[in-house]
Amino acid sequence: MAAEADKGGAAVWLLAVGQTVIYAGSYYSFPALLPDLETATGWSKATLALGPTLAFLIMASLTVVTGRLVDRGLGGEMLVWGPVLAALGVAGLALSPTPATWLLAWALIGVAQAGCVYETLFAFLIRRMGEGARAAITRVTLVAGFAGTLAFPLGHVVGERLGGQGGMWVFAGVTLLAVPCNLWAVRSLRRRERAGTVAVRPANGALRAALKRPAFWSIAVCFGLFGLNHGILITYVLELFADRGAEAAMAATAAACIGPAQVAGRVAFMLGEARIGNERATLLALGSVVLAGVLLWVAGVAPWLIFLFALGQGAGMGIMSILRPLLIAEILGREGFGAVSGAVAMAPILASAAAPALGALMLEAGGPVAVYAGCLVMAFLGWVIAAILLRLRRAE
Repeated sequence: MAAEADKGGAAVWLLAVGQTVIYAGSYYSFPALLPDLETATGWSKATLALGPTLAFLIMASLTVVTGRLVDRGLGGEMLVWGPVLAALGVAGLALSPTPATWLLAWALIGVAQAGCVYETLFAFLIRRMGEGARAAITRVTLVAGFAGTLAFPLGHVVGERLGGQGGMWVFAGVTLLAVPCNLWAVRSLRRRERAGTVAVRPANGALRAALKRPAFWSIAVCFGLFGLNHGILITYVLELFADRGAEAAMAATAAACIGPAQVAGRVAFMLGEARIGNERATLLALGSVVLAGVLLWVAGVAPWLIFLFALGQGAGMGIMSILRPLLIAEILGREGFGAVSGAVAMAPILASAAAPALGALMLEAGGPVAVYAGCLVMAFLGWVIAAILLRLRRAE
């Protein structure tokens, strides 16, 4: 009971702060500065979007590798050194004079993110804390949900003063703040293990066994569709809000609300978890994203509806960031969790890789309406797959 009650203390809160600044600095900096980056570089949206696409592709190709490294006890090292590489990559974006160097900087960010964002951290916590990881993951996501809240207003300010690429210097500094946070936290959690916490050991063949199960592919496709939906909407959120009739300040404010909405959703999940359970919470969370898609589409009639979109999109995706590792552990098991979780994560990461480029193509081919319709279809299909998977699981 004492081990379950121990939720990691200050170490978990510091890891939460680390995730917040990593996501704000190396992920949200791009959509937060996108209009200013277009002005500063003169490059098209499609050219700029190739950068995060490349980063996600590299991240996806490395997730199984980094998962295995976590299983072998090297998760802490990746959490400490990953933000250093990410900060160097963001600084490279500030210095890029050509699309080629822009892509090289994003490639470095992709390598870094493979080892220091949610997937690696959650596997590290499950390995170090066992059942206690559930509460720790929730606490991390509660805080890290404010990454967008930090990034969008900051991008609005520094973009006006320093321009798109100049603003990236500020975000490089933000990313680097994760290093001392993660270093202290990793050392603290490893002292806990020496004091008696037993780490989960990797299991040979766990990934091969998981790949043979239809549930693995259902989870991967479901989260891949929602990753594509969210990636497109977040990348072009400011442009989409402007299309709905929102002024620049209003659009930035609404985009910044997505982060607090993620936190609100996670708090609601914590308070109601005992009553509704993980399965119903999954369907409600995914349904919230479907509803958000509808609200964004009709916001052209009433632009203030973009705030309700931010609430629905943020709350739904925020809850799913908690539920995804828990569902993987419950449905596919804890053995070799790092490798299995990394393999599942390839789908949403690849989807996020495709999102900027696909979103740019959709905007060029059919305008914002194509984005609204396409993202709504993705969310609905993902919800249907989840509903079928969970119903079959109950039947078993």
